[in-house]
Amino acid sequence: MNEDLFARGLAKGSQTKVINVGRGVAASAGKSLSEVLGVDKPFLVVADEHTWKAAGAAVCRSLQEYGQVAEPMIYPGYPALYASYDHCEEIKARLAKTGATGVAVGSGTINDLVKLASGELGQPYGVVGTAASMDGYSGFGAPMGVGGVKVTLPCPAPAVVVFDYDVAAAAPRSMTASGFGDLSAKLPGGADWILADAVGVEPIDPLAWELVQSGVQEALSQPAALAAGDPDAYEGLVNGLLLSGLSMQVYEGTRPASGAEHYFSHLWELDHLGADLEPPLSHGFKVAIGTLAMTAFYERFLERDFSALDIEAAVRAWPSWEELEADIRSKMDGPLAEKGVKETAEKYVGAEGLRARLGSVAGNWPALAKRLRAQLLPFAELQERLGLAGAPTKPEDIGLSALDVKATFPKAMYYRSRYTVLDLAREAGWFDSLVDEVFEGSYWA
Repeated sequence: MNEDLFARGLAKGSQTKVINVGRGVAASAGKSLSEVLGVDKPFLVVADEHTWKAAGAAVCRSLQEYGQVAEPMIYPGYPALYASYDHCEEIKARLAKTGATGVAVGSGTINDLVKLASGELGQPYGVVGTAASMDGYSGFGAPMGVGGVKVTLPCPAPAVVVFDYDVAAAAPRSMTASGFGDLSAKLPGGADWILADAVGVEPIDPLAWELVQSGVQEALSQPAALAAGDPDAYEGLVNGLLLSGLSMQVYEGTRPASGAEHYFSHLWELDHLGADLEPPLSHGFKVAIGTLAMTAFYERFLERDFSALDIEAAVRAWPSWEELEADIRSKMDGPLAEKGVKETAEKYVGAEGLRARLGSVAGNWPALAKRLRAQLLPFAELQERLGLAGAPTKPEDIGLSALDVKATFPKAMYYRSRYTVLDLAREAGWFDSLVDEVFEGSYWA
């Protein structure tokens, strides 16, 4: 554990006070939880049958050494628990009835449910992670199913996070593979932030950048050991995921932890991709394919010499806002089209703004290209690592075709106002040809 980096992140972050990670820490979780959350109220442990066996019983025993413990809420292990608002209301009602402080023992879904229930009651909570499956343990907000639509509802991050490497190593391999996929996204996501910084759209925050990027390459370097369940290999992955969540607290936004690769996942989730599977297709698995798609796009992008771009030709070819809006509506339907129009309008610039933006990139291209290449892993290497970790490596692994992924590229560009390489490629007049190159080559063979 990089104690100094965690300490600086916690000092700057607004919500999480303590992160306790290491081997064997679940059995003594009561100490950290009671010190941060207090002992004037009973603790309510929320788990499912799997996470109860993995750590919940041990956490309850540890909490009993420091204060009162209400009867735990243990959901069935099958079918898998969904992050739906009705479950949040169940937990909120139990917390209110018992006057308890919530302690989530589980991974994404249980954490989000207790997070939102506690947030709506205006009280802190703690989480004991059981799988290195995603970066939301130390993040704010809770993705939740409400009225058949998935939305992220605002609520504070946990006041305390406890994460035991031994417990993570014993989790189902698919959950570790999901976390590996989620963490791999920080590479192209970071490259997108480099570009947004270079054009003056969204400057890089040094601490938030360091929290995410300082150890991500190392954390992704032991996929086979992770798949084999070696607890020592989990330090980098667990810490990387926790630091990613912490960076979002520091930055007060998700920019440090995601870029265009996440929009592929978001769009597929809106289409309910894999929602009918048991367990449902994970966020990290969808992100893995989005990450590979963006890594391939970056490779093709970086093969071109931006410093040789005919900027005036690009400006002449630049569509008016009316033309661009028509294109958005031709590729998106209904509420998604309205979202695309609104988000894209925020990052659209006219001819003079485009000329300045392209000029700034072209004038600094050698140094910028060098930095982008250092940020990224080669597609083939990343694909191999994902496979060794047990994560998807081709669209078919998540129920898609290469053409499905290709059709997602323009939607991902229009989905959010956040500036990415997809926007720069469109502004340079390269977007369509680069997407074609990604799917004409051997990337998905």
